[in-house]
Amino acid sequence: MPATALEVWGDPIDHSLSPVMHRAAYAVLGWGWRYDRRRVDEAAFAAQLASLGAEYRGLSLTMPLKRVAWEAASRRDDRAVLTGAANTLVRSAGGWRAFNTDVGGIVAALGEQGVTAVARARIVGAGATAASALVALSELGGDRVEVVARRAAAVDPLIALGASLGVHVTAAGFAEVDPEPQDVTIATLPGGANLPEAAADALADAGGPLLDVVYGHWPTDLSRAWERAGLPAQNGAAMLLHQAVLQIRAFATGDVIEPLPRETEVVAVMRRALVGD
Repeated sequence: MPATALEVWGDPIDHSLSPVMHRAAYAVLGWGWRYDRRRVDEAAFAAQLASLGAEYRGLSLTMPLKRVAWEAASRRDDRAVLTGAANTLVRSAGGWRAFNTDVGGIVAALGEQGVTAVARARIVGAGATAASALVALSELGGDRVEVVARRAAAVDPLIALGASLGVHVTAAGFAEVDPEPQDVTIATLPGGANLPEAAADALADAGGPLLDVVYGHWPTDLSRAWERAGLPAQNGAAMLLHQAVLQIRAFATGDVIEPLPRETEVVAVMRRALVGD
């Protein structure tokens, strides 16, 4: 049986835009693959994964499954190893291979803003996506990163990760951010997170361009602050797009390095599907 079935799993999942992007790409490529969504929580993940037949080529994973997907893999790419999170599983001869394509999605999304190298940067939020943001900043040359979070203890794993990457990571509260100019700010707060206007404005002041990973709740409190400051702000749609391109590469070849056939055209079609054109 050919392995042509793929799905995106998470909880909640109805909001996911992955199916429209992936289906658009497969249509352009002429691949007879199907891509669906399935609501799966952490408790059900192992049983659901074990139930998949040989027709399943791979999975996209969203919250809250990125850690359990990482644990289920027999092999992991370097970015998944560093972050302890996987948003992609690809069936291989030895089991499932895990990838973290969020890191590459962030790097590409920042590139669309003209941010191709950084020194000083800020991450807002210390959740799962913050580790991917930190690795992405490291790949862009960042060596000093401030992580703004409500609890200083939440930043401890990122400080340890930064040390392994050669990045000096410091923790700050929302009322005590570093006034020095930043090359870029990456916000990893969940959609709908509320910030007092004064705190958001303090982050925008000398914050550089903003990449807010939210794409379903826009504008955010942070993006409004960036608008007030006259600074550019980008939502997470470009990150979502580019991480999906890397996922399709992994589904096709078992790695994220080899470009897709007609990849420029594929990306354009996926972008149009993402915005509903």
